[in-house]
Amino acid sequence: MKVTRRVIALLVLGLLATGALFAAAQSETQFVTIGTGGVTGVYYPTGGAISRMINAQSETYGIRATVESTGGSVFNINAVLNGDLEFGVAQSDRQYQAYNGLAEWEELGPQEDLRAVFSIHPESITLVASVDSGIESVADLAGKRVNIGNPGSGQLQNSRDVLAAFGISESEITAEQVRAVEAPGLLQDGRIDAFFYTVGHPNGNITEATSGRIQVRVVPIEGAEVDALLDEFSYYASSIVPVSNYPSAANTQPNVPSVGVKATFVTSASVSEDVVYAITKEVFENFDAFKALHPAYQVIELEDMLTGMSAPLHPGAIRYYEEAGLIDLINPALLGE
Repeated sequence: MKVTRRVIALLVLGLLATGALFAAAQSETQFVTIGTGGVTGVYYPTGGAISRMINAQSETYGIRATVESTGGSVFNINAVLNGDLEFGVAQSDRQYQAYNGLAEWEELGPQEDLRAVFSIHPESITLVASVDSGIESVADLAGKRVNIGNPGSGQLQNSRDVLAAFGISESEITAEQVRAVEAPGLLQDGRIDAFFYTVGHPNGNITEATSGRIQVRVVPIEGAEVDALLDEFSYYASSIVPVSNYPSAANTQPNVPSVGVKATFVTSASVSEDVVYAITKEVFENFDAFKALHPAYQVIELEDMLTGMSAPLHPGAIRYYEEAGLIDLINPALLGE
């Protein structure tokens, strides 16, 4: 009996010790979640690429990253600020608006805890329309059925900005607000005439939209109206949509002029400096491998990832940029005091 009790006692102690070790290991590992966008867009693979890089060095940094498909920029920024996400991908215009208390954040005021980490790829506002609709310019959208983007997405405000620049109110179109992944099907079913999508190229949604039975074109966004838009909003820049990536489109030219923003990687002031440092370091020190992960990244140069930000940089990112000798490439206004 004594032997049995001793064995049981040893087993219990062993289990307790194992549990304590497991709990210690768990407490040492920091889990972070990256908010992205729809699974067919560029944000989702961007988050996946970053998470794979940090997870490959999990023993070094003690960090495990996961990716969450979300509604896009506005959702990601709000979730980061609420502590539901540690990181998020967001358009540069949405970063600007949130930090300065504009657009969706006008009533809440400036979101001063928002922090920038780095920029990623350029994104063009892409207007896709059926040939039968007769839409050959933004001005032709009046009276048409147009998807302008789902609530919580960056493209919703972009669509509104473009329409406003051309003097078109939402009341002059039949506006749909569905996710980008749904728009190609609606276009090919004849239920909408056109849709906006702010995205890096090539993109699966645009491929789907241009590959169905209904002939489709990418519509240029250009003219004096766009020049005025660029003058009004510093976060917009001229861009092109490489239609050569979509051989089934009705366009005859390889590129279509447009206007765009940048995808940026954001966090909050409350996220650990060590975590932000580790992620920044892994992306920048594996830059060539990162570029190879998606065709939309091919146009990125290292210095491009340090522009297009408007919220202050997180101290963890600043620590890496100082260490890597990149700090002089950054707008001093983003470095804080």
